[in-house]
Amino acid sequence: MKILIVNGPNLNLLGTREPEIYGTLSMPEFLDRLRDNFPENDIALFQSNHEGEIIDHLQDSSFDALIINPGAFSHYSYAIADCLKNIGKPKIEVHISNIYQREEFRQKSVTAMYTDAVLSGFGLNGYRLAILSLLNQQ
Repeated sequence: MKILIVNGPNLNLLGTREPEIYGTLSMPEFLDRLRDNFPENDIALFQSNHEGEIIDHLQDSSFDALIINPGAFSHYSYAIADCLKNIGKPKIEVHISNIYQREEFRQKSVTAMYTDAVLSGFGLNGYRLAILSLLNQQ
């Protein structure tokens, strides 16, 4: 299975950004672990701080399933939500922190309704759990 992971704004700073919330492991380091744990799958990562680049990548990429952490775009990007609505493949939204224990504006995701499931608060392990769920859907 070709799984595309898309991370939104500021997630390029994982490992150094607010380690008390996001941990100290960088996404490239964690991606290596994911690939080691799921060697039979092709796991690709795309990260951007720009909404249009995320949409373009989602529209232009070939993948079997999607894991998306839109970051702050989760809370207000109707453009990414519309893009997700038109992707007819399995999709899981992941949030590293528990968005329901954070500021009120972070507790609403406009993108979640166009995904099949949401994982929130499992740290980076949420990506691994998302992959397990996608593989169980096959």
